Amino acid sequence: MAYLQLHQIKKSFDDAHIIKGVDLEIQKGEFIVFVGPSGCGKSTLLRLIAGLEQITSGNLLLDGRDITYAPSGKRDLAMVFQSYALYPHMSVFDNMSFALKLANVSKDEIKTKVQRAAEQLNLTKYLDHTPKQLSGGQRQRVAIGRAIVRAPKVFLFDEPLSNLDAALRGNTRVEIHKLHVALGATTIYVTHDQVEAMTLADRVVVLRDGLIEQVGSPLELYDRPANQFVAQFIGMPSMNMLPAKAIPSFSAATGGRLPADGFLGVRPEGLRVRAGTGRGVDGKVELVEALGSDTLIHVDVGGLQLIARQNERTSLQSGDDVAVELDPSVLHLFNREGRSLAAA
Repeated sequence: MAYLQLHQIKKSFDDAHIIKGVDLEIQKGEFIVFVGPSGCGKSTLLRLIAGLEQITSGNLLLDGRDITYAPSGKRDLAMVFQSYALYPHMSVFDNMSFALKLANVSKDEIKTKVQRAAEQLNLTKYLDHTPKQLSGGQRQRVAIGRAIVRAPKVFLFDEPLSNLDAALRGNTRVEIHKLHVALGATTIYVTHDQVEAMTLADRVVVLRDGLIEQVGSPLELYDRPANQFVAQFIGMPSMNMLPAKAIPSFSAATGGRLPADGFLGVRPEGLRVRAGTGRGVDGKVELVEALGSDTLIHVDVGGLQLIARQNERTSLQSGDDVAVELDPSVLHLFNREGRSLAAA
């Protein structure tokens, strides 16, 4: 039996239906990431699990116990928010131990739990500091530590890295991954950042308009998207999506399996751009993004905008005439409704 079970969870605010019937089973120790565009309901769903919003209908079970209408403080969950929500006048130690003191935990146990969490988060030497003496990344680690000391059954993270700069996000993401491995705790993590989703998750839950579009491992979603939405949402840059009749030679590479009213999807790494014309579909370079380890080449092909990714650097420049070739082994086929037919 699943550790955390969501059965037809719905949430409405008056006539606005935000979560429209979510079914999901999460196993003990899993790291689950909710992703989706702004307004898809991912943070609302997390708040419903946390008990910060009341579920309109459906059932929520944790370790066999129905917690659908249990108060937030009785659910045995701990949440880390986007904002650090630290008490500015308290030391790091006091911030991390505050919930334990309210629960009348003994001083010796509090000290042991806080010191253990501080060691895991590299905060030991900052225990007597106040939040204003810490960097943004350190403050977020304190917020995480405050959750850890409670030893909850499930950790909930609501876009915890959004307020950090790029370098700190990368470092803190690695720390969260290491912490999850060390604790083995069941974790649900909300983000709009695909890199976080792809690198942290055991399974990714892609949401749109209050419904789940697909659930799977990061590479399952990348290699076998269930529909056009998932195909174009997962992966940076986004999958190239072409109407079946747009480039006849590309569609012919599917061996007749692509419907005339369907769509052909190809990842940027599935396209090869070569200087000159005549060895593929003719196009013109619009932009070259030299990223160091990767090069992204934006090409106009008869008014269609395509993006190709290659590992090596290029001498191509904007305005150059090029030939675009397709790797037929990495194609994705979709019907006119956008549902996946098969991956070639």
